[in-house]
Amino acid sequence: MSQPNFAFELGSGHAIICGIDEAGRGPWAGPVCAAAVILDQRNIPQGLNDSKKLSEAKRDHLFPLIIATAEVGIGLASAQEIDEINILQATYLAMSRAVAALRAKPTLALIDGNRAPKLFCATQTIIGGDAKSLSIAAASIIAKVTRDRLMIEMDKAFPVYGFAKHKGYGTAFHAAALAQHGPCTEHRNSFAPIRKLTMNSLEDSHGDSKDS
Repeated sequence: MSQPNFAFELGSGHAIICGIDEAGRGPWAGPVCAAAVILDQRNIPQGLNDSKKLSEAKRDHLFPLIIATAEVGIGLASAQEIDEINILQATYLAMSRAVAALRAKPTLALIDGNRAPKLFCATQTIIGGDAKSLSIAAASIIAKVTRDRLMIEMDKAFPVYGFAKHKGYGTAFHAAALAQHGPCTEHRNSFAPIRKLTMNSLEDSHGDSKDS
């Protein structure tokens, strides 16, 4: 199995390169989180990989090592922003905020996927980049761990939905909780399952008002 390496960074011709990745495009609730990471080539933590290929324990182990050895920026776009500008634009917004949070200004951003936001620096998209570039792999870990921890905190404010377990994704438990309690302020109302639930609730309320 191939491991991410530093070939994209070394072959870029740029001096300051950040990797960018996001977590949380698909969930029904919570923010989308992006991370931008500038690795120190002389001090790269061992074991970096696509966050999806790592256990939670391994991600939690690597998170502070990346923070301690690399330049890290984190950006969020809220559920409300996702509803206002759509998930793709909100992802771009989170990515631009992550890059803006870096103290050093990169001249190139390596971005996981096939589309890139408009940044002040050059960009290069890499499909499957979190499994190919060490910088993107590090960003994927930072984004994933940060968002998971945010959802665990959110669970304390909205315990009925089980955010700590499913992190806002559309599980059967989450769907059942939504059907019973309706959406909260952290749900993405523009997403089809939430929109359908809201529309059904409105239809029910209109029906009740006609019957009364």
